[in-house]
Amino acid sequence: MSLKKIVIFASGSGSSVENIILSFSKTPEIQVSKVYCNNPDAFVLQRIKKHNVDSLVFNLNELNNDIVLKDLNNVSPDLIVLAGFLKKIPQNIINSFKNKIINIHPSLLPKYGGKGMFGLNVHKSVIKNNERETGLTIHHVNTEYDKGSIIFQKIIKVGTDDANALAKKVLIEEHKHYPEIIKKVLYD
Repeated sequence: MSLKKIVIFASGSGSSVENIILSFSKTPEIQVSKVYCNNPDAFVLQRIKKHNVDSLVFNLNELNNDIVLKDLNNVSPDLIVLAGFLKKIPQNIINSFKNKIINIHPSLLPKYGGKGMFGLNVHKSVIKNNERETGLTIHHVNTEYDKGSIIFQKIIKVGTDDANALAKKVLIEEHKHYPEIIKKVLYD
């Protein structure tokens, strides 16, 4: 089986990034080649050091003006995985990696998606609207926030009025399912 390379884009603490790295650490045919981060202070950069994964920290200008794309072309990943990445992927990267970019979102899209709908904002909205179910969605990335074709959804009962508790509940399921779906997408 040939080596499959993935890269991960992240902006924050990186618990999902570390989960993906650990999930594939015993799978020699899948390698997390690099982590791309738009936030030089993000804790994800500390997390990945202990796993010896390379990183590239960039600003918005570098993301939008081919610098990140050139680096991606050098790495030549089989899949780009967004894990808590809060910026829009520019057209040039989407065109170069057509159907090779996926994202995970903490709701059942199309509900609670779009600009500004991330993290606790999503969970607070779910609770405010008295939803009984929420979940997670893994989808392809296109030029619009959270509008790419859906690959996988997992329904989760809300059962709380605490957004932090709901976030933890959804994150447990994200950690469980994202590596499985990454592997499935790599080999489909």
